[in-house]
Amino acid sequence: MGYAPQAIIDHAALRHNLERAKEAAKGRKIWAVIKADGYGHGMLRIAETLVEADGLAVARLDEAIGLRDAGITQPVLVLGGCYCEDDFKKAAEASLEIVLHHGTQLNLLTKTLLKPQSLKLWIKFDTGMHRLGFEDQELSGSVAALRANPAIAELNLMTHLANADDRRDSATKAQCVLFKSIDHTPFDACSIANSAGLLGHPASLADWVRPGIMLYGVSPFIDSSAAAEGLLPVMTLQSRVIAVKDCRKGERIGYGGTFTCPEAMRVAVIAIGYGDGYPRHAPSGTPVLVSGKRLPLIGRVSMDMISVDARGLPGVKVGEKAVLWGRELPVEEIAKAAGTIAYELLCGVKKRVEFLDVNRDEEG
Repeated sequence: MGYAPQAIIDHAALRHNLERAKEAAKGRKIWAVIKADGYGHGMLRIAETLVEADGLAVARLDEAIGLRDAGITQPVLVLGGCYCEDDFKKAAEASLEIVLHHGTQLNLLTKTLLKPQSLKLWIKFDTGMHRLGFEDQELSGSVAALRANPAIAELNLMTHLANADDRRDSATKAQCVLFKSIDHTPFDACSIANSAGLLGHPASLADWVRPGIMLYGVSPFIDSSAAAEGLLPVMTLQSRVIAVKDCRKGERIGYGGTFTCPEAMRVAVIAIGYGDGYPRHAPSGTPVLVSGKRLPLIGRVSMDMISVDARGLPGVKVGEKAVLWGRELPVEEIAKAAGTIAYELLCGVKKRVEFLDVNRDEEG
């Protein structure tokens, strides 16, 4: 029996979440977002299961090239775009679709010698996030220049929603109104919705939708759970108890002694820590599921270990399974306790953790 932490990746849950996205998309095409190594789940294993998505979206060119090198033939969208002439050439050679979000990229593309009809572009329109994208007054000139470029096979339009995780915030409606107010005739296709837009803002549905976090079984909203949105967690992070100690009243636990035993109590030590991606800033009281029983974290998270208050499981033994997050212990709950978001926890799981795949085949 191994005592190293494991990340169990449930491909049946991943397929379920893609079906949930398709249901919400109501016939629109789906860019399945698998950037940041598939949100920490492993980009290639996720890509190989999402064969029913219309395309895959990544942040960076090297991610996209990695997919092509692995034999992935689906359409691939590079959300960050290209930053030198050689990047545009590589993108065209690999039949990638590229987002253009800044004038410097447009200037580079204009200078790059490409084969006619060799590149599909998505121009990003800044409707209110004010991070990337062309302003309203910049669009017409940029579109004209791109339409005159013989290398462009398709020209599409997209934007990104800033506040869609809060269904009560009016910013999403305003962004959608602005997006739809401009002339769409120069564009072959349009895209607005991310996960939150897809599940909570029907006005954001366009030709393509771009679900990300929902595919991994996490709610994209600040006020709901994955279960409430019909999603199943894809990752279960687990480890095992490696020591059980009987501590006396007044003894302090871990680095800095930040937890003092209020009475004689049993403490279980679990083989996982911030070196594996468990958040160091998780406070005492954060739940850990040991043999199906919720036990509170106590003391500081170490590089390789955490301690839990085992008074609620007095018979705990070395070797018992501990779940840090998964279907019975939502990652959103752990993120909230640690003062962060589920995205960060999933993306932060380290390579020293053993990844195991389950239900990889359809019949699973």
